[in-house]
Amino acid sequence: MVNKIYETPTAALDGLLFDGMTIMSGGFGLSGNPESLIPEISDAGVNGLTVISNNCGADGFGLWMLLANGQIRKMISSYVGENKLFEKLYLEGTLELELNPQGTLAERIRAGGAGIAAFYTKTGVGTVVAEGKPVEMFEGHEYVRETWLRADLSIVKAWKADPSGNLVFRKTARNFNPVMATAGRVTVAEVEEMVPLGALDPDHVHTPGIYVDRVVKTTINEKRVEHRTTRPRPA
Repeated sequence: MVNKIYETPTAALDGLLFDGMTIMSGGFGLSGNPESLIPEISDAGVNGLTVISNNCGADGFGLWMLLANGQIRKMISSYVGENKLFEKLYLEGTLELELNPQGTLAERIRAGGAGIAAFYTKTGVGTVVAEGKPVEMFEGHEYVRETWLRADLSIVKAWKADPSGNLVFRKTARNFNPVMATAGRVTVAEVEEMVPLGALDPDHVHTPGIYVDRVVKTTINEKRVEHRTTRPRPA
């Protein structure tokens, strides 16, 4: 058995980072973000990055750090949201953006992990999404061709892992993480809890360890909420 556990986030990323690389980063909003690995990439100072992620963090947190450092050349994502820095850099022309419908983004990543070079979807037909892409007819309807997404490195956040890298995600933190884990040339997972080999029921494993190269216990686990909406409890 190969023990895939690394002692620190720094060690888990050792030898994997280089200028101009493509990185997939799990998460949706701030849920399921690899909170410990992103600061390490920031500190490493690598530049010219293409980052594939649903969004790009929030003010002062997550992938926002890489934006603020000028490390990201291009974002491939589905949501700009209320990230003012993301918006500013794009409008200034200093950040390249490939905006995808959210389901298309998820399927492009899944296709990358499954070895499917391209697929067809009705989503985006007749819009700017389809510009420059082949469109074909199937059963009387137009479909736009989308291509796979793959990365040099995928960083994901899971709830539990064993020494073989089998991963279990928790609730909405699951989001893009499982598909991204399959689509990276190297996948590094930070996890909240390490468990012994055999402790995970195979039926409960979301990502088999064959897709995961390195595992490290998370050192930052804030799980921030971008917007908290509350109302008084009824009497």
